[in-house]
Amino acid sequence: MPNHRTPIGARIRRKRLAAGIAQGALARSLGISASYLNLIENNKRSIGGKLLLRIGERLGIDLEHLSGESEARTIAAVGDLMAEPLMAGIDIDAAAIRDLVARFPEAGVALARLHRAYDDATMEIEVLQHRLKSDPLLSQLLHEILNRIAGIKSGAEILADIPDLTEAERARFVATINSQARELVPTTQSLVAYFDQTAARQRPLSPIREVDEAIFLNKNHFPKLEHVADELRRELGGAETEEAAVAEALEKRFGVACRIGEPSASPTDTGEEALLRFPETMSRPARLFWMLRAYATHAAAASLDEATGHLTLSTAEAKTLARRALSSYVAGAIMMPYDAFLSMAEERRYDVELLSSLAGVSFEQAAHRLVTLRRKGREGVPFGFLRADRSGRLTKRFPLPGLTIPGFGHGCLLWPIYDAFSTGGVERQLSIFPGGGRFLLVAKAVSKHAASFREKPLVFSIMLACDVVHADRTVYGDGVDLGGKPVEVGPSCLPCSRLTCAHRQQIPV
Repeated sequence: MPNHRTPIGARIRRKRLAAGIAQGALARSLGISASYLNLIENNKRSIGGKLLLRIGERLGIDLEHLSGESEARTIAAVGDLMAEPLMAGIDIDAAAIRDLVARFPEAGVALARLHRAYDDATMEIEVLQHRLKSDPLLSQLLHEILNRIAGIKSGAEILADIPDLTEAERARFVATINSQARELVPTTQSLVAYFDQTAARQRPLSPIREVDEAIFLNKNHFPKLEHVADELRRELGGAETEEAAVAEALEKRFGVACRIGEPSASPTDTGEEALLRFPETMSRPARLFWMLRAYATHAAAASLDEATGHLTLSTAEAKTLARRALSSYVAGAIMMPYDAFLSMAEERRYDVELLSSLAGVSFEQAAHRLVTLRRKGREGVPFGFLRADRSGRLTKRFPLPGLTIPGFGHGCLLWPIYDAFSTGGVERQLSIFPGGGRFLLVAKAVSKHAASFREKPLVFSIMLACDVVHADRTVYGDGVDLGGKPVEVGPSCLPCSRLTCAHRQQIPV
């Protein structure tokens, strides 16, 4: 089974030797035995979150370098590429892939980029196959072409197979063939033009996937936007940002009015409308978030444009989506200031329900903010993030190295994100993915707003994931045997390598 995790122990040993520190001396400073450190350095023991932090401090290594997070995404992508049916017969094991990326990082990035391009091309083919079956205009054009070809074929067979035709009959069939051939030309031209227009609209990546990739590369942390959020918070009255104050500032400064409880009310998607309308059932944190996003869109337009430009996106649609995502980032940072929220999270051991209550935000808002706490030198626990709707479709995602998440569609049926819909509480699971990554998964179902009697409530399930080495820093690791047998899960059925899984719903690729 492939292993996408980087050898943490080898990194510790290389750094210790380079610093001239004896194994016994480092072990004593860490409060562990030399034999245990020896097992760690030989990758025979997993490292708990607090111990990993202490080792980083003693050796002067930041957590990102020590954990190999910067390389793990590339290793995982190359591993996925070698698992493609196209690569059948090429035997490269996981250790060779890790060595390749470590020795030739640019080559690893190039292979990962090629794999993404291959995925995009495969997706385009699937889209075209779907259109061939369901597009009404395409079906009509093909139907006309086939009919005219059938008419030409029929007339030609009669001319060839019936020798005793009169001259008048022969002339009539020839005229029919000529007529069908002439009418075939414009229909065929229309078909060619149709595909030319389709080709002109094709993009190297779907806009959403392109934005996701750009945000992932930045680890969903934007230091300049954190600074912008601090400035906007001061403009709006300091640490306790009040809904009424934001609504007043929106209307006075930018002419954007806020109304609650209007018929068919729904907040705008862009934050750029002259009227923000909210259903009366929407919670205060949700309303405040929408108001702050609209405020950031107007008040920090230049900073948002600059941040969007640095993402180097290829289409106008992707840039629009990215700008919207970054304005949401600023809104969340205003509601939950970085230093204060990180300190609170560390003190409360990342209890998301407690954090959301103390910060006056929703469970989803608090969970999403935890993912962004990646400031160099002051990082929080690295979390992956997923949101699923009732159908199981993943609507938001932020992966981690070794945490294999499908780019679209549904996830693994064994994830606790799906159990949470029926239990109503917080679900925990120690899981192992096909690549060897061991994670603590934590999920809870949440309602976006309290619906009225006649409305169906809008419910999502939120899941956070952290590498098991950090699990003891969280309240969710309490009472869980982190060294015990984990649940074997996968990304989703189609790409999963667990061929004997009883829950499989699709034939693997």
